[in-house]
Formats: sequence, C-alpha cells, structure tokens
Amino acid sequence: MLWVKSQNNKSLLNVKKVTVKGKYIEGVVGRSFFTEWSKQLGKYESHERALEILQDIQSHIESNYSIFTMPEK
Repeated sequence: MLWVKSQNNKSLLNVKKVTVKGKYIEGVVGRSFFTEWSKQLGKYESHERALEILQDIQSHIESNYSIFTMPEK
C-alpha cells in the first residue's frame, strides 16, 4: 500500500500500481476484473524525468515510508 500526494496537492491517493506514460505518472486507484481506474499523479518535462520520479517512488517504498509527495518538477 502506498499513499501518494498528487503534484497539484489536491489529492491524496492510495495507489495499487504506479505507471509512467510518456511525461505522465499515473496511479491505479481501483480495479475490477476487466478495468483499472487510474489518476494522473504528476506531469514532468520529459519521459526521462518521469522515470527518475518512478525510481524515487521505489526508493521511498524500500525505505518503508507510506506517503510519497510528487515533486513539482
């Protein structure tokens, strides 16, 4: 379980999966047998920067923290 505060600071979400899609990072917040519901967590200047943020999220999880705040840039 991971709680993520969105980049715009308007949502605190319990995400089940985090995905990079181009410049965007999305978090899956719910799913059924055939469907996943996702929410945009942040948008960055490049795909590479989004991948760096994903690595930061992984490091955060490995450190046993349960809330991650998406950086502005």
